[in-house]
Amino acid sequence: MSAAAGRALDEVYYRTGVPIPLRDALPADVPAAAGTLATAFDDYPWTRWSIPEDHYAERLEELQSIYLEHALTSGIVLVSERLDGVAALLRPHSPAPADAAQARVVHLLGERLDAFLAAELPPRPPEAWELATLGVHPSARGQGIGSALLVEGLRRVDAAGGSCVLETSDPRNVELYSRHGFTVTATTQIPDGPVVHSMLRAAAARKL
Repeated sequence: MSAAAGRALDEVYYRTGVPIPLRDALPADVPAAAGTLATAFDDYPWTRWSIPEDHYAERLEELQSIYLEHALTSGIVLVSERLDGVAALLRPHSPAPADAAQARVVHLLGERLDAFLAAELPPRPPEAWELATLGVHPSARGQGIGSALLVEGLRRVDAAGGSCVLETSDPRNVELYSRHGFTVTATTQIPDGPVVHSMLRAAAARKL
């Protein structure tokens, strides 16, 4: 992360004009942020399909922690002031997680690993940023935190002149992301699993 990590961002206003303070996450934020994401994704179709039921919540939280630690070094992690909203974006050509992290992921996926590896999704454009995750704690939903995180993340992507991709297995998310310029590029039915919507937001036009 840059030296500006943790610096409060310009406040983002949404709907009612109430400011929603956001900032770059710090390594110390990872445990709480992972807890927020685990709660937010508790009933998410993809995680319910890909993670064993045995100790599901604990596995999900540790996986979120691993992915956030990776995103801190390979992209952008944004959090709300109370850490009840989290978004992570990966830069184009981001490296894979470290070997130790990948080994831990394999262990956590356990009996679901083979199905996870067999799931085929359309390839992502190599030059695109990836919105890897965005979640808001259920107790904080409806306040515009998710949209504020998305707007700020996309502002950074636009500043870098990039496009952005994402995958979601919750059809309700398709409408949200569509309002922010994403379009569905593919819909994939995972065998015995969820439907995954692949979405792309084109790079913003450069101002002359």
